[in-house]
Amino acid sequence: MKVQIINKSKHALPTYATEASAGMDLRANLSEPIVLKPLQRCLVPTGLYMALPVGYEAQVRPRSGLAIKKGVTVLNTPGTIDADYRGEVCVILVNLSAEEFVIEDGERIAQMVIARHEQVEWQAVEVLDDTERGAGGFGHSGVK
Repeated sequence: MKVQIINKSKHALPTYATEASAGMDLRANLSEPIVLKPLQRCLVPTGLYMALPVGYEAQVRPRSGLAIKKGVTVLNTPGTIDADYRGEVCVILVNLSAEEFVIEDGERIAQMVIARHEQVEWQAVEVLDDTERGAGGFGHSGVK
């Protein structure tokens, strides 16, 4: 699938690390480092602008290495970029660790997955079909 993209950053376009990768790393596009204090959040620009086809979204997700090693993650995960959005792709990061984290220009801050989606047409009913699970949730299926 071809997607139109404008790259106003100083970095290469996002790419897949391997043939089977689902996500592409997004990099911070900064004129100066950002110091992210414990429990602080910030909006990090990438310098990327894109036009996704209708029926697709871009999901912005945390990088597992950044999360486990530094306690830094994407706050609204997954963040959704809609097909009709034309602004800059930015990432909301939060520092959940007890130590400051410095975001440097070019740092891989998140990953982006392009996914197909559907839009629903609601059908109002009085009763839903029965299932084996029914209304059970939040641990209802037990521990195995």
